[in-house]
Formats: sequence, structure tokens, C-alpha cells
Amino acid sequence: MKRRTGEQEKELKKKKLLEELGENKLPYMTPADANFQQLWKTKYSKLIFRKSDAVPEELHQMVQEGFLALQKHNCFFQDLVRIKGKDFVTPVSRILIGNPGCTYKYLNTRLFTVPWPTEGYDIKYCSPQIHDACKALIKLNDYLHIEAVKALQGQNSFETEEMKDATVIDREQNFATSLTKKESVSKDQSSCGVPEDDYVNLKNRTSYNVTLLNYMDPLQMQYLKQEPYFGMGSMAVSWHHDENLVERSTVAVYSYSCEGSIMKASNEQNVKGRDPSVWHVGLKVAWDIETPGLAIPLHQGDFYLMLDDLNATHQHCVLAGYSPRFSSTHRVADCSRGTLEYIFEQCELALQNLQTGSDSAALTLKSLEPAVVKQVEEIHNEVEFEWLRQFWFQGKRYLKCTDWWLKPMAKLEEFWRKMEIMTSLVISEVGKKELIEEQRKKTISIILLVLTERQKLRKEWATRIPSVCVSERSKDLGTQSCFNSSGVFVTVVLSGYSNGYSKKLKLFSTQCVT
Repeated sequence: MKRRTGEQEKELKKKKLLEELGENKLPYMTPADANFQQLWKTKYSKLIFRKSDAVPEELHQMVQEGFLALQKHNCFFQDLVRIKGKDFVTPVSRILIGNPGCTYKYLNTRLFTVPWPTEGYDIKYCSPQIHDACKALIKLNDYLHIEAVKALQGQNSFETEEMKDATVIDREQNFATSLTKKESVSKDQSSCGVPEDDYVNLKNRTSYNVTLLNYMDPLQMQYLKQEPYFGMGSMAVSWHHDENLVERSTVAVYSYSCEGSIMKASNEQNVKGRDPSVWHVGLKVAWDIETPGLAIPLHQGDFYLMLDDLNATHQHCVLAGYSPRFSSTHRVADCSRGTLEYIFEQCELALQNLQTGSDSAALTLKSLEPAVVKQVEEIHNEVEFEWLRQFWFQGKRYLKCTDWWLKPMAKLEEFWRKMEIMTSLVISEVGKKELIEEQRKKTISIILLVLTERQKLRKEWATRIPSVCVSERSKDLGTQSCFNSSGVFVTVVLSGYSNGYSKKLKLFSTQCVT
């Protein structure tokens, strides 16, 4: 409900902004404009830009070879995302790489990391090239982490000393802040004068746990949206704030456009606009029609950082050029509810209410307290709709890189099956006369709400994945039988408790009330 309210608010703001503009377009600037530097300094100072020559050549080579290897092995996929209750296929193809067991959710779609090489984890890749690509990306991740810490140190120094000129982008060709030479950031902060608490804070906001890789060839796209506010041209990615991030964390983006392969002469370039043959990142102050926007060209090997609260106060888009382009977007994903460790802990918490009898076959519930039932059933929903369905509906994509996720997902399926039994036990128990009437009323009220939500979500998911599911009617439960990506036949209760259990619960509920 909260997410839907947020989407509605955004739509209303967008509609109001477009109505105010009418046929007009907002102004924007590129580096060719005289007031570009001043606008950047005053309105976009938390954007840090580095040209490719700031990055070690060896790192460029490793990362760019990694991009091409992942593409060669067909590891980039268009995501099926859900916006305002409708499914859309993204124009950009993506893959998530990062810490083992970590996930990242955007536009109601959860992505699961292809884990990069991590000490203590047994990760088997489908080819040495995929291993090398993941290794290159963790090296890029480490490099961008160091650069982000230094950039935030510079930003803090600027704010403390009230020296606005400290963050002015003073190199016309480099668009970079004046920062110290590259060096490793040590926990011993005596050399840079940053207190330990401040350093820990900087580290937490720059310790990227995932990178979302993107690929698109604009010339292979039949249609790209046109930028609506400024007239900046074709967009690969529309205006947005990045989702699911740790508050005030830095986002780092490394860009690799395959220049020279399909580049066209820029005959369409507007005199005062951006060059449409070159990829750009666009920025604007969120929902503001007074401040001009920025369009900054992105060439092979450039990278930029969005510091502090820039992602919250501003919106950004990606403007397509003519050549194919890869990017690696490094994020501090909010994984408070998005790691295997978290969901396994939730499952173990739920299963504490399941008790096995002396014969190891008879299963009973330890408690029918409404609060306990509610907690267990909500975890049940979380496992099914935030993990199992999110993982399997995307097909065999992860198996092109590694089989690392198969074992933990199989374990989650076992937890889910036990929680299905627990739901049946709750429904059975509330029908018994021995149960105290007041407790029965509360338990029925809670279980009805959760099961109604579960039924609704199962129907929604059935419409999302008709191509991988085979419908089978069941007299009692109305099941949907699906083949998951590992080839295992899984029977998933779709309408579940609607035909029998739900009617029984409603009957119990009526009896309790009367």
C-alpha cells in the first residue's frame, strides 16, 4: 500500500509539472555552455565526475573485457518489472553481481546476485571467463569505494571550511573535483585527519555490496522514449531516483560505450543541445521547474559519483547515444530484508512454533496466540512472494553464470512446505470447540487477512508467469503446477485456501461473532 501511494504521488507530481510546462521545455546545459560550471557548483555540487584517464589502464582493460565476456555468454537479461499493476520489459538488459546471498529490488522485481569471488564461499562459475569478469568487477568495486571515500572527505572539508571553491570542477576537460592523488584508504586516519567515527560513517555509505550491470544497443531498439521536460532526446533510462539504497549512500557509475564500432556522424546535433550520438547522464532537481538541468557526456571509461543525499534530492536519467554501451552501477543496497541470512533467520523463527511428536510424524503447533500466528503467516508470505516466486519466475538466467543459488533456494522451498503445513494446522485448530472463544475470534480474524492477501498475490503471480506454468484444476485446493528453472516439478497452491479452508474460516468467524 505504501509503495502504491508513492507511485501515485509521483504520477501526480509528473502530471502537474507537465501541465505547468504546456508546450514549453525547461532549459538545460552541457559543458559547451558558458554558465555550465557555475550551475554545477551551485546546484549539482554533490555530483563528482571523472574522465577515463583518472582510472588505471589495467583496470579499464580488465573491466571492459569482463563486460564483453558476460555479453558473449548471454548473461545480460531484460527484466520484467511491475509499474502501477502492469508488467513492462526493460529496454536495458541487466545482471546483478555482488556479495553472495545478497539481493536488490527495484520496480517490484527482486534480482539475485551472481556472487563475485569472495573468501570463504565455494562459488562455481559456468566458465573461467565469467569468473574473471566477476573478479574484475570486485576490483572495480574496491577502486570506486576508495574514490567515493575521498570524495566525501573532500565534501566534508568543503562544508566545514565553507570553501565553496574546494569542490568546483576546475579542469575544463576532466570535470573532476580537486582531490588528493589516488591512495589506499587506511583505517589509520592519522594521515588524513578524519576522526574514526566519521571514517566508519563514510565507509558504511560507500561500501558497495552490489553492482547492477546494464547493456543496451540503441540501434537495435525499435522505440526509445523521448525526454519530456527538457527536450534532451532519446532516453535509455527515464528520470528516477535509485531505489532500495542505504540512506545517504553514494552511487558510483562506470560507463563503457563501445565508441568507434557503430558511431555515426552527428548531423542531427542541435546547436544549443546535447550531441545525440554521445551517451549522456541527465540530472535535474526533483520536481523543480526553476533550475536548469544538466546533460553530461559519457565517454569510454568515464565514471561519476552521486554523493550523500543527491539521489534523494535530484533525479537522473540516461540519454542514449548511437553506440552500444555497458555500465556498472555500484550501490550500497539496503539488505536489512534482502539477504539469505535474513530470510533464513525469519524461517527459523517461524518454525519455532512447529512441534514434532514422539513418532516424528505427528506435527502440532506450540501456540495459537494471535500474535504468533500472525508473525508465522507473514513470514510464510514473505518467503513465497519475496523469494521463491521472485527467483523462479525469471527462469534459468542465473544458471548461465553459476548454480550457487540452487541449494539455498531448495532449502527455502523446504521451509515453505513446512509453513504450508503450519497454515493447515492453524485452520484445523480454530475449528475445534476446545479453543477459547475470544482467542478463536482473534486468530480467525488474523488468518483470514493473511490468507486473503496470499490468495490475491498468488493470482497476481499466476498472471505474471503464464508461459512457465501449466494450469491444473484440483477439486479441493485449486492448484497451479509449475516447472521451476532447475527442472523440478513443484505444486504451488494458487487459490489455496479459497475453496475449502477460507469458506470454513468465514463460517467459524460468523459463528464467533453471533
